Amino acid sequence: MSAWLPVAPCTPRDCVRGTADRAGVVRAVLRLAAVLTLVAAGAALLPCGRRVPAAAVRRWCRWVVRAAGVRVRIAGRAAPSGGLLLVAPHVSWLDVPLLAAVRPARMVAKAEIRRWPVAGPLAARGGVLFLDRDRLRALPGTVERIAGVLRAGGAVAAFPEGSTWCGRERGPFRHAVFQAALDARVPVQPVRIRYLGPRETPTTAAAFVGDDTLLRCVWRVVSARGLIAEVEMCAPLPPGPHTDRRDLAYAARRAVGSGRRR
Repeated sequence: MSAWLPVAPCTPRDCVRGTADRAGVVRAVLRLAAVLTLVAAGAALLPCGRRVPAAAVRRWCRWVVRAAGVRVRIAGRAAPSGGLLLVAPHVSWLDVPLLAAVRPARMVAKAEIRRWPVAGPLAARGGVLFLDRDRLRALPGTVERIAGVLRAGGAVAAFPEGSTWCGRERGPFRHAVFQAALDARVPVQPVRIRYLGPRETPTTAAAFVGDDTLLRCVWRVVSARGLIAEVEMCAPLPPGPHTDRRDLAYAARRAVGSGRRR
């Protein structure tokens, strides 16, 4: 593995605190069954591709999050059409359907996900743009593929931190994906995602960090009590004022870090 790869200091042991109770096991099982049913239904529709209306995709993504027992609050909106790069800090597996609930987009993900059982093949069929972080020479080609999607009027969603953080702290935004937006001359829209607990205070129950497993994280979410996901669409950063990818990445990172603290 390359030494330059971003690594968050967050670990399940040090950062993650669940909100489950023993009495909620049956409820958690029912939630998990509902999530798996919706995911299976979505997988069955993957061959239909773009023939599925965007509004239906947004509703399905919200249903997946709600089926997990998470209340969703969305403030603001994304442009419904035209090239757009959505960027957000990365905390949880829930981030993916939450972004798509705002505007369906092709995700940028690390190439390792392609090798995951079940999830890997589904991601590939769903049009995920895989980034091979171990091969620096492949990076320009990936940036060009992203730029091509943006030039064609599509939306791309990325997590520029390059690693998941617990939500209490955030990492710097890596610059590469912002070059694609500059090359395609499309706006970048930062998105702020927060997870709150029963008393509407920040919680790490949804965090998927360190050596945590996806199954363990999913179970923690469906077992949680009163989990809320807040999605706040920040003002888009139009092409033109930011001509350097580092400057653009800094502006986007500053936007998601300037939200209200609870």
